[in-house]
Amino acid sequence: MPEPKPIIQYEDFLKLDLRVARVLEAGPHPNADKLTVLKVDIGDEQRQIIAGIRGHYESEQLVGKDIVVVANLQPRKMRGMESQGMLLAATVGEGEDFQVVVLTVDRPCPPGSPVS
Repeated sequence: MPEPKPIIQYEDFLKLDLRVARVLEAGPHPNADKLTVLKVDIGDEQRQIIAGIRGHYESEQLVGKDIVVVANLQPRKMRGMESQGMLLAATVGEGEDFQVVVLTVDRPCPPGSPVS
């Protein structure tokens, strides 16, 4: 199990803009073996998100999925491409059994729906 993180104030949690995003396109990052480039609809706009999920998901598996993203994370360059948010995923197991599981919603939600 990972080390517990420090307790945060409720006000700190409120700073996160968590939203449902629909994956419109997905493909391998041209300059990284473990990264996938996603084009997502977050309701009021489309964005590019770079995620370290290659090898855990085929690009075709992701298209059409409703995932959970952090929409207000400062953009950053990842191997030469800008990521404009972060998808949320669980990590399960260790070593050869290590898996990444993308968080999805269990009912249809419009892109941009707030998550709290």
